[in-house]
Amino acid sequence: MNKLIPNKRWPYLLGGALLLIAIGVVVSNRRSSLARQPIVLNAMLQQMRSDPAPWMVAERDVSILLLDMQKNNVAGVALAPSGMFVSTRLGQKYFVGDNAGKLSALVLTSYEKAGAAAFPLAVVGEDIRSANGWHMDMGLLLTVCLLSALGTQAVRVYRGNGFKFSKNDSVVTFDDVIGAAEAKSALMDIKSYLKDPKGFTALGARPPKGVLLSGPPGTGKTRLAKALAGECNVHFIPATGGDFTAMFVGLGAMRVKSLFRKARKNAPCIVFIDEMDGVGRRTTTDTGGTSEAEGNRIINQILAEIDGFNSSSGVIVIGATNFPDAVDPALLREGRFDRKIQLTLPDLADREALFRLFAKEVKTGGELSCPQLARLTTGLTPAAIAYVVNHAALISARQGQTDVPMANFIEAIEVCRMGEVNGSASALTEGERERVAVHEAGHAIIAQVLNVGRVEKVTILSRGGALGVTLVTQTEDKQLHLKSELQHRIQMLLAGRAAELITYNDASSGAASDLKEASKLALSMVATLGLSDSGTLFSLDALTALNIKPDTTTAVAEAESTLTTQNERCLATLRELRGALVELTEKLVERETIDGEEVAQAISNARAANKNLEGASREAA
Repeated sequence: MNKLIPNKRWPYLLGGALLLIAIGVVVSNRRSSLARQPIVLNAMLQQMRSDPAPWMVAERDVSILLLDMQKNNVAGVALAPSGMFVSTRLGQKYFVGDNAGKLSALVLTSYEKAGAAAFPLAVVGEDIRSANGWHMDMGLLLTVCLLSALGTQAVRVYRGNGFKFSKNDSVVTFDDVIGAAEAKSALMDIKSYLKDPKGFTALGARPPKGVLLSGPPGTGKTRLAKALAGECNVHFIPATGGDFTAMFVGLGAMRVKSLFRKARKNAPCIVFIDEMDGVGRRTTTDTGGTSEAEGNRIINQILAEIDGFNSSSGVIVIGATNFPDAVDPALLREGRFDRKIQLTLPDLADREALFRLFAKEVKTGGELSCPQLARLTTGLTPAAIAYVVNHAALISARQGQTDVPMANFIEAIEVCRMGEVNGSASALTEGERERVAVHEAGHAIIAQVLNVGRVEKVTILSRGGALGVTLVTQTEDKQLHLKSELQHRIQMLLAGRAAELITYNDASSGAASDLKEASKLALSMVATLGLSDSGTLFSLDALTALNIKPDTTTAVAEAESTLTTQNERCLATLRELRGALVELTEKLVERETIDGEEVAQAISNARAANKNLEGASREAA
């Protein structure tokens, strides 16, 4: 146990003092239940309350009070915050000072030993009606007991015993984790070690002490750690980075000790620390004060505990984080968190398997097309797919259906990607509805023509914070993106504003979010990806890594040039397909929602009309 910080001993003093008071109350009330000769104290108490001067005139030493108590010469005593008022059987009145409260405990001890000769005892300032011993009303008794309990709890929490880490036996295995094949493969040697630690030590091999799982939220880091424990049939002790933060200095390090002490007692086991970035980084500045020093203590204690493992301890620490760059570098060096595993988003086959798995938990109606659902959910995490399945069931329950049809799964995906349909569309004027239709038709046409993705649906119904939505899904999972592909995406983002300019010769504020995303993408291309039109290869991320403030003036100018170029190309394409823009706008105003096939058909019609017009022009010439 660490030594207590001197200015933090008050919880011990408070808890002990209040506990003594509570015991005194109970013991005295027990004594007061014995039959005694009744003595009327009301008159004496009333005089003490109204005019304590006769007692204050004669102040005596506590030895006089103890002598009178031995001779059974005390008629009554009243305890006050400043001391004790004493009345003798001979009519004497005097006062014994006791500002510290120590003499009161001595008097109470002697009073308990007095037996049948105990004198009436009271507390000045309380409404005491009985004179048969020392009585306190029930409210005061409960208050004292409550304060005593709080004081004791403060001591217990300060000592670090108020927070306990629990262990459990995981029933999840690798078979229950869909996808994550690379992560499972990387964990196989850890599985072998936990099943047979002696085999590793016999070879002189050192197993990994720690594993850091990183990846986007919802990719299954926690489930994978539980699956490893289930595969190895060992205990699983979960914690989070925030569990080590407390209001008392030094308590965080004590909780780290408690966690690893429990792990050693239950070895072989897996210690899982979720949100590892919550532990933070060690700092060397003096600006953070006590909180900064406390964070350093917590990290240092974790380092000391991990370094204290030996090859036969049978304890593996698994950390999980969404922000691996925020974890202290000392934790990530070799010999501590030896293994770093990145969890990625599920691919097409994994998403299909996830839909089959989660769909078993709901009552589906008719044939469920899992391949189609997987195609519509590119980029979604396993947690998001689980949400989609559950939301589909909620839609069926909301509509009073007895099963969950395929249409509800599609609606749930749209809710996940675009948000719930809200009622703000009813507040739009006819002119605004038409402008929103033009805007979304522009997005859909450019997405279809440039093959940015598959246009699934176009709607002018408000979803989330958008007045209209064009749903475009990716036909395949891609890790690399070409410069031309990024340029096409910028054109799609600018197409809504461009369509408004072509139709009304005036833009609106509806393109604000589109311009923000397009600007971010253009700046990334020229500042970090080396995809600028000027051929600049320098990455501003290099300056950030060196803690140098970058000058973004040139990068912003190049990004603006990229946006201008792509906007001109977008305008040219929409002018060429003006017929498709008009046709889709009319359909959206009439029906509010159209599918991707209608977008493709409108583009085909416009191109056919343009070809006929060109032929007629040549004949006329």
